[in-house]
Amino acid sequence: MRGKAEIEPIDNRLFMLILQHPQEKREVLATAAATCAALRRAALVVGLSWPNLTRALGRPADARQWAALYLGSARPAAFGLEREIIVVDRAGMPTADQDATLRGLVGIVLLDGSWSEAKTLWWRNPWLLRLRRLVLNPRHRSRFGRVRREPRRAALSTLEAAALLLRHLDGGPKIEAALLNRLDGLIAEARTARPPSTRLRGVAN
Repeated sequence: MRGKAEIEPIDNRLFMLILQHPQEKREVLATAAATCAALRRAALVVGLSWPNLTRALGRPADARQWAALYLGSARPAAFGLEREIIVVDRAGMPTADQDATLRGLVGIVLLDGSWSEAKTLWWRNPWLLRLRRLVLNPRHRSRFGRVRREPRRAALSTLEAAALLLRHLDGGPKIEAALLNRLDGLIAEARTARPPSTRLRGVAN
């Protein structure tokens, strides 16, 4: 029987690059490392700033083929769209070429940390402004439930965000289910390790 360390990574096509705020490494229920461990094509880098996408990724990359989860003031529910992933322009409004843009992506940048930490990463890395911008409009709230206060309904853990993105853009429901099963395991372990009255902290994207 395979141990946890021997679980075969999911063979995803769309690369997940996770930029993690240094303070997030100390949190009980951070999910970035678990996300990378679950995916064959993913990378986790810790820090506050990088000069460009290539340096953050560790290899040459075309910014036109990458997107980042956008942390602006866009409210997906106000758009009246049923989509769970929405491409927005610099003004925070949906673009006209949604499907074409999403089909052309080779990678997505996720910012890992509390809401304020994620915003710090966004503003300290101006090269993110050159990437396509995505906002999530999930049909369900985060599985963290009451173990974390969420600043807005669309806030998901890094692992949940990756699962939603990959379900729609690379691999369908099976890849999402595999990732969410891992998240359920992390939550169960954290609840066992901590008294029920202790509020666990997660990440918000």
